[in-house]
Amino acid sequence: MSYRELRNFAEILRALGFKRLISVENFRSPNFPLVAEILEWLVKRFDPNADLPTDTDTEQDRVIFIRSVAQFMASKASVRLNTKKLYQSDGYAVQEILKALTLLYAAIQNNNNESNLEDHPETTLNFDVSNKISELKHIRSLASEITSRGATLYDLLRREVDLRDIRTHVISRQLELTDVESGMQAAIRACEDEVKKTQSAIENVGSDEANLEAKIEKKKTGLERGQKRLVTLKKVR
Repeated sequence: MSYRELRNFAEILRALGFKRLISVENFRSPNFPLVAEILEWLVKRFDPNADLPTDTDTEQDRVIFIRSVAQFMASKASVRLNTKKLYQSDGYAVQEILKALTLLYAAIQNNNNESNLEDHPETTLNFDVSNKISELKHIRSLASEITSRGATLYDLLRREVDLRDIRTHVISRQLELTDVESGMQAAIRACEDEVKKTQSAIENVGSDEANLEAKIEKKKTGLERGQKRLVTLKKVR
């Protein structure tokens, strides 16, 4: 449990109007009465008519109380709380309570923003998505790439069982010098072929450039001819 989480916990409780001040030192050691008080207050904020057991004197009563709170939050707010951590009543309990507190705080903030917009209808949100089109396209391409790579990774992991045996067999096999030599020669030949292809592509760059320039000149001539024809047609009209 970090100091930042404890500080956020105390600040959110203060912002939501909890009836007493909470210090970051309150949860250095287990503090079940305070945790129970916060949980009961939190449940009432979600539903003032919620029915919770109030007895927390015995261990059995505390277990029933924690389970009731967890069931309420799961059914009403769709928030799953770890009952074991809540029962610890320390920093780990704060982490669990923060899940529901953050949800409640965000809902209240959104409600306040909507109320401000209703009170001031002249204030409108101008959101132009035209400058976000390229970003959206990039995000879409990234999502497609993630999906394809995930499928590829899944296939590779599925083949890992068979590949592991093959890899182990190859590693454990005694290598012959002739096999190593033939493998190195094959790799050298492959590199030489790649170098030749690259050199051939470099030599063809000049001819490709000349062809492109010729095509550009041809397009320019056709464009000028079309513009002259357009001017002539305009004069005729």
